[in-house]
Amino acid sequence: MTTTRKLSGRARKAVLLVHVLSAAAWLGIDLALGILIVVALSTEDIGTAGVAIQAVDLFAIWPMFGASVVCMISGAVLGLGSKYGLVRYWWVAIKLVLNAGMSLLIAFSLRPGVAEVAGIGRRMLAGDPAAVIPADILYPVVVAPTLLLFAYVLSVFKPWGRIRRSAEPVKSRRDLVGAA
Repeated sequence: MTTTRKLSGRARKAVLLVHVLSAAAWLGIDLALGILIVVALSTEDIGTAGVAIQAVDLFAIWPMFGASVVCMISGAVLGLGSKYGLVRYWWVAIKLVLNAGMSLLIAFSLRPGVAEVAGIGRRMLAGDPAAVIPADILYPVVVAPTLLLFAYVLSVFKPWGRIRRSAEPVKSRRDLVGAA
């Protein structure tokens, strides 16, 4: 059996603070992204829509990705340095999978999509009447905060308990099998 090196009280609190702040920053950036996209999709003013959608490309993606990576690293340090581990409890494992999946989606799906939509915003500001922001850009704005809030709920309530280890084979006991 391996032993886990526990974080000291101060170190744990410092890493926990980084974890909570990075998660809060991630949610805040995600909500700001949502506000800009809703403004861009709902306004009748082409100038406002173009500027709003370009602002998403300018500030949201890399800070959001950075916050997600800091959140994942600090969460891993907390897991490895505490009784919870990384895959010892369901709620921790699910949060780890959510964080990794969402970070990958930011880098490989959202970033190119936002860059493409920012180009549409530039065309809108240049007066191109065919430039229209696709409505499907709204999906990440709904899904991401929902998943982040789910991760927050997991952190607070810690549901589902331990992940069970695979069943070990039952050793035959001489007194139950029959004495020879």
